[in-house]
Amino acid sequence: MCRHLSYLGRPTTLAELLIDPPHALLRQSWAPHDMRGGGTINADGFGVGWYAEDADAPIRYRRASPMWTDTTFAEFARVTRSSAVLAAVRSATVGLPVSESATAPFASGRWLFSHNGVVPGWPQSVAKLAESLPVVDLLTLDAPTDAALLWALVRHRLRARAQPAEVLRSVVADVCAAAPESRLNLLLSDGRSTFATAVGHALSVRRTDAAVVVASEPFDTAAGWTEVPDHHLVVADPTTYYVEPL
Repeated sequence: MCRHLSYLGRPTTLAELLIDPPHALLRQSWAPHDMRGGGTINADGFGVGWYAEDADAPIRYRRASPMWTDTTFAEFARVTRSSAVLAAVRSATVGLPVSESATAPFASGRWLFSHNGVVPGWPQSVAKLAESLPVVDLLTLDAPTDAALLWALVRHRLRARAQPAEVLRSVVADVCAAAPESRLNLLLSDGRSTFATAVGHALSVRRTDAAVVVASEPFDTAAGWTEVPDHHLVVADPTTYYVEPL
């Protein structure tokens, strides 16, 4: 059911965050700890988005292949540094396409987005919600997947200048009403703040002197990781975070 991570803090290399830790996303791509019945490995692609200093939009690198097969990423990750990163490894829902365009993070402007979970009954269960979107948004979905539709719903509500935390609350509420038992761990960042939901899947958060990390699974055994309760929201910046019920 995918694994994802957001980092905000002191500049670090992508390798130090995603490759080197003992249980980094690289290892989670083939040996995740807590998939909760949603597959066994995350081999259907991976993606990384990061923010360069003074850039107007994040840079993305996405592939439809497993992270462990991409030697190019392993090379440039050693020399690419950022203070804000959002990354994911994908386990595609059976029947949905495996393609680069279906792989998180999705992007628009400064925003990056990832979904860890599944929407039962897709696509019929959320057809009415899809009708609330502009036709152009539906015609230009990144991919015919539940994650891409969730991103379209989030993006549309962000355009209306709703607060990001409230956008995630409303999308989770609407999707759960339309498709009960949905698993909706959503991750949203603009490089300055991160907003995340825990609905049906594992999520942890850790603050250190250097950064705040929100992740599907802790990437090491160091102290400080806190499990986020189910149906809770995390709001984080580079120095602090808070957790509250959805």
